[in-house]
Amino acid sequence: MLKKQNIVILTGAGISAESGIKTFRDSDGLWENHRIEDVATFDAWLRNKELVLDFYNQRRKQLLDCEPNEAHKLLVVLEEKYNVQIITQNVDDLHERAGSTHVLHLHGELFKVRSTIDEHLIYEWKKDLTTEDKCEKGAQLRPHIVWFGEQVPMISVAENIARTADIFIVIGTSMVVYPAAGLIHCVNYNAPKFVIDPNKPTISKFKNLEYITEKASVGVKKLVDKLMND
Repeated sequence: MLKKQNIVILTGAGISAESGIKTFRDSDGLWENHRIEDVATFDAWLRNKELVLDFYNQRRKQLLDCEPNEAHKLLVVLEEKYNVQIITQNVDDLHERAGSTHVLHLHGELFKVRSTIDEHLIYEWKKDLTTEDKCEKGAQLRPHIVWFGEQVPMISVAENIARTADIFIVIGTSMVVYPAAGLIHCVNYNAPKFVIDPNKPTISKFKNLEYITEKASVGVKKLVDKLMND
């Protein structure tokens, strides 16, 4: 029996946009009418915890009303033929809800919170988070989100996964947010690479790189059909 090939997929906001989740980088530079600096940085947290908590409480409620779209579901099909590892920049759980079994979250998870004094104390959380909510050590809980300017703890794990790729796929990301955008440089030079995005990202020239300039649901269907029939 032939060994299954490894497909590594990097996903960004574009794959979840069709589920009704707004992206961080709208044309007006705002996210849900907030400046990123006011709700998604550690300095913002120090300045106004209530505002930051309310912002993520609203995002959590929004996510509860969203469902995986066809792009999420189609990626699950690939698991019938390939070893599939998804590395996502998204903080939603739509890949998991669609049925993907190996998902690494680079930027945290909206349905989790963590202690402000012990980053290893992480809790599942789907209700509102307030300034009264504490971890078991008595410290304030914060969203389990990697804010702008913070280190990305899982990036070295993601780099190692990218190095295993026989096929590398990028879906719905601008390829301008580092360190995630640098993962493509970890991929074997000769491995086929596919980028699915209606706005063709500007990235360095790579061998075996193919663009599919479609929204996620359309582009993923084209590519999944191709890979399942190869």
